Formats: sequence, C-alpha cells, structure tokens
Amino acid sequence: MPNLHPTLESPAPNPGSAPPEELQGDAGKALAVEMLDRMLRIRLFEEATIKLFQAAELPTMAHLSIGQEAAISGACLATTISDTMTGNHRSHGHPIAKGARLDRLMAELFGKATGVCGGKGGSMHLADFSVGSLGESGIVGSAIPVATGAALSEQVRGTDRVSLCFFGDGAANEGVLHESMNIAGAWHLPVIYFCENNGYAVSVRMEDSTAVPDIAIRAAGYGMPGIVVDGQDVVACYRATKEAVDRARRGEGPSLVEAKTYRFHEHAYGLKLPEPYLEDSVVEGWRADQDPIALFEARLESWGTIAADERADIRKAAQEDVDAAVEFARESPYPDPAEAYTDIYADTPGTETEEDR
Repeated sequence: MPNLHPTLESPAPNPGSAPPEELQGDAGKALAVEMLDRMLRIRLFEEATIKLFQAAELPTMAHLSIGQEAAISGACLATTISDTMTGNHRSHGHPIAKGARLDRLMAELFGKATGVCGGKGGSMHLADFSVGSLGESGIVGSAIPVATGAALSEQVRGTDRVSLCFFGDGAANEGVLHESMNIAGAWHLPVIYFCENNGYAVSVRMEDSTAVPDIAIRAAGYGMPGIVVDGQDVVACYRATKEAVDRARRGEGPSLVEAKTYRFHEHAYGLKLPEPYLEDSVVEGWRADQDPIALFEARLESWGTIAADERADIRKAAQEDVDAAVEFARESPYPDPAEAYTDIYADTPGTETEEDR
C-alpha cells in the first residue's frame, strides 16, 4: 500500500498478548469501550451526514473526519469534560469525541433552532460549551489563539484545567500558530497543540508546502516537547496526549503532538477540483489496511478486552443514537427569523445605554 507517512507503521495484533497498561482491569476496559464507542459515533454520524448531503437535506457543506477518528478520540479521552477544546473546519468529530450530544449536533447541520448554535453555525462552526468545546471555524488556524487564550485564562484563575487545540498540517504554516506557540512556551501555558496531519491542505501535499518532514520538529523552537504518533492508533494518541495533559496540569507548560493520519474522503464531501489529487489506490489502501476502527477492533479481539458480541452491541447503540439524532433534527423547527439578530453582542451587565432603558 502506498503510504503517505512511510515512517509510521501500525503494529499488527499479537494474538494472546496482554492489552497495554491503559486498557487493563475494569477501568481499562471502560476506557477501551469509550474509545470504540466514540470512534464509531464519529464514523456513523458522518456516514449519515453523507447520505443526508446526497439527498439534499443539508443546507451546508460537509468536511468529514472519516479515517481520522483514532486521533480525535484518543486525544479527547485524555482530557476531562471540564477541560476546553477547539477544533477546525473538519468539525463534527471533535465535539463527538469530547462527548457532545448527537441530536443537537445533527440539528445544527440542518440549521434548526435546537442545534448547538441555534442553527447559526452549520457544519463548520460547531460549539458546545457543555462539553468544553469552545468552537470551530472555517477560517484556517483561527481557533488556535482561542485555545491559547483559554489556557491563559485557566492559568490566571489558578485552575488545573487544560486546553486542547486541534489543527491540521495546513494550519501549521499559518503565522498564528507560531505566535501562539511562542507565547504559550514563554508563559508556560497549559495548552496541548494537536496536529492532525492528514498529508493535505485541501489538495496541497505537505511535502510541497513544508520544509520539514514532521510538524513536531517545530516544538523545540518554542521550548516545548514535540512528539509524532501513529494517528490510526487510538491508544498511541491517547497515551501521547495524556502525557502532555499531565505535564500541563503540573504547570510545566505546553506540548505539541503530531498524529500522522489520513482522511478517506475529499477535503469537503462532493468537492470537485479541476485536477484530481487523490489516487484511488492510495485511498483504498488506507481503507483496507489503516482503518482506525478496524485496527482497534482487531486488537481488542486479540487482547480479549471486548468480546465480539459486546462490540456489536456498542455499534448497534451508536447507530441507534445516530438514527434518533437524524429524526430529532428533521422534526425540529427552524429558528425564528428574528433570532438572526441575537447573539451578536455580549449581554454584559452595567453596559445598558439610555435607549435600552
């Protein structure tokens, strides 16, 4: 299989081997269940999104995380619900991995009043404060300073919370990342910069736009550790992020984690570019050999951690939740047009004008 990241190979399951330390015992099994469940919820939610997009039920574009579920889920599970998180335009997977409700996320894609942003955000601009998701945006790199600012807020307030910041290899070349990493390193902010390196910034290959082979190399310039992990291995992503989270909670500052991964669809579903850039053989090779869910299920089988019937039940429950979310979204009302003028300004006490009174 042609490999976009040839230096990384996912370890093959070793029948009869013991599960890694993180997945041992009752707590370890519970974590393994969450890993599988969240990856499946992302996959099934986005497969439903494809069908809805094809049926012209969605008034939005769809940027899918299919193929990248292990990186997202492993990273988010290394945090708590009170920790903050920012994502990017590929925005469904991040809040799902953080534990957000599927029904309100799906309603947002439909532009309905019951959506997490009242129908104003759509597919690319999801935010769910109930799980610490501060927001995502179609502007490349725009959430990076938001995550950095959130980390500064936690530091000033003296909490032990951290900020998890997702971005892609394209955003790694934006000046705002370097400015943010510089200040985070100088002030020892509790932020984890997590690069989902899927090899392409829309259609531009990383090697055509970036002078170094690994984004993680850049961490040294800002006084923080940088690590490269296999983005198709949910345990590896969890372990690397957990180490960075623990370091941040101890007051030791930021870290950069780079997950080498791959998206199985176009930059945006249905996007038609004048010149094709994805080779069918490469995409199918990744689907066949590097599907993060299939890889994890094979390991669970070899470790004896979650039996086949249990895995089937997890998948069934996730599918039922996705189906219910679609129906919830379909049945929900559209927002009142008057709501278009709300949420524009902060409602800050003591700032009323004479006219307001």
